[in-house]
Amino acid sequence: MTLTCTPPWLEFDLGEEMQVLSFAPHRPGAVTARHILWREVRNADLPPDLDACDWLAGELSARQASGAVAFLTSRTITKYVTRIAQVGEVRADAVVTIGLSNAERIGTRLDRRGHDWGTINIALRLSAGLTPVALIEAMSIVAQARTAAVMDAGHDLPTGRATGTGTDCIAVAAPQGAERFVGLHTEAGEAIGRATYEAVLDGARDWMATDMR
Repeated sequence: MTLTCTPPWLEFDLGEEMQVLSFAPHRPGAVTARHILWREVRNADLPPDLDACDWLAGELSARQASGAVAFLTSRTITKYVTRIAQVGEVRADAVVTIGLSNAERIGTRLDRRGHDWGTINIALRLSAGLTPVALIEAMSIVAQARTAAVMDAGHDLPTGRATGTGTDCIAVAAPQGAERFVGLHTEAGEAIGRATYEAVLDGARDWMATDMR
């Protein structure tokens, strides 16, 4: 796993051009990319009248990284968490930043006006070559693992136990290939779930135990 952390940036070099499926603020959807980046921000960076996606695009352009998939995070960028899971011939690499200051319980909403904003940003790289449909299934496994980890971390809200935040983002990268299924019964599904779950759980526990940011 090749990571470069030079605050306010964190860069995950995938090693080669890969298909990446995400709902990140920069280059979302199904794209091809070699890098996934995080940009640390503070409230002062993003006033209410600013288009955050346009601002991020400008920051990436200045870095000559417009082709990357990119997240925004208010988490101290040096507190990223990584986990690797190897199951049989399949390897999954997870890189996570996590803050729960705007955590939510699924199906409910809290009034977050005037509060700090956190998020869970997850980048998952899988070694197995996947079809586009399998990439969608892989994202569902990442989301399931994130939710399980946040619940197990035990961050309780007035509406119940947190299941995520209101601004979570996920990006899943894999080579193009013929694998059609990556469910929980497969080596790939196990590897995806384990790497994501362990990274999110450790990150959530650290946030809860330290600076709560």
